[in-house]
Amino acid sequence: MKLSEFWRSMDDEFGAGYARVVASQTVLDRVENRTAQEALDDGVRPLDVWQAVCAQHDLPRHRWLGTDVGEPK
Repeated sequence: MKLSEFWRSMDDEFGAGYARVVASQTVLDRVENRTAQEALDDGVRPLDVWQAVCAQHDLPRHRWLGTDVGEPK
């Protein structure tokens, strides 16, 4: 997953405005108790961060690979 795909998946899941709030304020267990933004800034792979977001928010497993460009919203 590229960084742009991470943000597209966040926007699709949480909405364009709220995605940034989730990324900057939700502490994620799976990335050593960092926020998504902190983890990305520290070089954690976007897919790992996305999957941490998915786990923290109990998203369905079919969403854990992110939004496919051709997938209907």
